[in-house]
Amino acid sequence: MKRSGPGRTPATHAPVRTSKHPPVRTFVALGANLGQPVATLRTAFEALDSLPDTRVVARSALYRTAPVGVSGQPDFFNAVAAIDTTLPARTLLDALFDIEARLGRTRAYPQAPRTLDLDLLLYGGDTVDEPGLEIPHPRMHLRAFVLVPLAEIAPAATIPGRGCVADLLPGVCDQAIERLPD
Repeated sequence: MKRSGPGRTPATHAPVRTSKHPPVRTFVALGANLGQPVATLRTAFEALDSLPDTRVVARSALYRTAPVGVSGQPDFFNAVAAIDTTLPARTLLDALFDIEARLGRTRAYPQAPRTLDLDLLLYGGDTVDEPGLEIPHPRMHLRAFVLVPLAEIAPAATIPGRGCVADLLPGVCDQAIERLPD
């Protein structure tokens, strides 16, 4: 399917349709620093769009950033997708883990380099605190590699308990991030 440019709604897209519940606007962060990260992120966008009852409605450009909290790893490539889904948050998270595994993700140790990392950032305006699932993502407001691409596609989005995405950008302005050419 042909896509519009970064941050734009896909030109031709079927609506989410099989659930009795209205879709929830959800944001997913994508990151990779092993293998062919740019190609992996593009494949991950397609995989997100192929999930049942889920449609990618916007995607940011790709960004390059240094790893946070570790040294000796390759730079990361990052992006954010806006999706509309009728999947419950836990089901969506499980689907994200499945996509990671299909694209070669292993979890050798915390903060290990990875072929793909998919983080569920926001699920509508919901707050969730369950074992293995915390929404909003607990560190998203501290990371330029999340806030900058999120602000590109949804500057007015609100992070529950933190505020508007655009208002949080000054707090990460000291973190290096480079937008890749389209």
